[in-house]
Amino acid sequence: MALSKVGVVATAQTELRPAWSNAQHIDLISSVVASVFKGTGLTIDDVDFIIDSGSDVLDGRSISNCGFLGALGAHHKEEARVEEDGLWGALYGVNKIRSGASSIGLIVAYSKPSESAVDLYWNSQVEPFYQRPVGFGQRAANGIQAQRYLAAAGVSDKDLAELVARRWAAAAANGGVAIDEVPDPEAVLASGEGAAPLTKLMLARPVDGAVAVLIAREDIARRVSRNPAFITGMGTAMDTHSFAERDASRLTAAEKAAAMAYRNAGWASVDADIAEISASSIIGELMAIEALGLAGQGEGLAAAQSGKTAINRSGGALPADPIMATGLVRLVEASRQLSQPELYGGGAPRRAIVHGAGGVGMQNNCVFTLEV
Repeated sequence: MALSKVGVVATAQTELRPAWSNAQHIDLISSVVASVFKGTGLTIDDVDFIIDSGSDVLDGRSISNCGFLGALGAHHKEEARVEEDGLWGALYGVNKIRSGASSIGLIVAYSKPSESAVDLYWNSQVEPFYQRPVGFGQRAANGIQAQRYLAAAGVSDKDLAELVARRWAAAAANGGVAIDEVPDPEAVLASGEGAAPLTKLMLARPVDGAVAVLIAREDIARRVSRNPAFITGMGTAMDTHSFAERDASRLTAAEKAAAMAYRNAGWASVDADIAEISASSIIGELMAIEALGLAGQGEGLAAAQSGKTAINRSGGALPADPIMATGLVRLVEASRQLSQPELYGGGAPRRAIVHGAGGVGMQNNCVFTLEV
């Protein structure tokens, strides 16, 4: 039986840049919080709770959200912090509304990796006695996954480079990502080693930015939004912490999260018009495509190129990975494509899949289904 619906009422997002050197966290956060209410007839006074997602490690201090409560509009409000990608914050918020405890919620996620050593951030998440001293982290995990996947699937470097170039071109056309020059496949291959066999441009690019999503009970969403996208299913799962114990050629946790989301939405089969997928590398995207049931094992490339479901029309996470906000950005992009299809080349998409990932080697996965 499908769960009750919660609608995405409005969204707001800063430009995603390699560095917002002229803006602090509070500037980015207050910008999206002020913008998200425009055109809804709602104000911060109507919001029952605020959930924010960020990282104390990236921010450089403990309980860093305490410094952002004013920018979040959380003064004298119920506020909670989710130390994970913003899509998990949205999951928390949706469940609060479905429980009947609240009616309207504000989800905010932000990141400024330009102020941190990102490799050390990932390195801090692995086992501290044997893995951390040798520098194991996200890059090494991406490289191992790529080696295993490519050996099994037989995908060429040229195929990967062409897909990466398409993602960057889509992000540039979408307009929400700062891109000086769109790389062609040759530039992708020539960008230097990122994590063998992947080049630097085959890895997700960390960027600064903030995003806000206003969610509401179905009746409110229909009243204040012209064509709201409704969250009909959610699922989440976490793989084992030890990377060596996982199947490096597939995302088992993503498979379980997807199955949970589809079951909760009442979907008898995977039937989505669009999908917005997070990934730490181009191989991670292919594995996520397969884990979501959009392609068979080893067939993610074909689905990404010309599958039944349009995947990452926004460009996805490769050109812009605002760590801790990437999954919530995917929710924003998918809801906009459903609610405002005229902005994305027309058509009439009705269903979407949204995917977020966290942890080294995409250990944690969260999946939403959206419908209009």
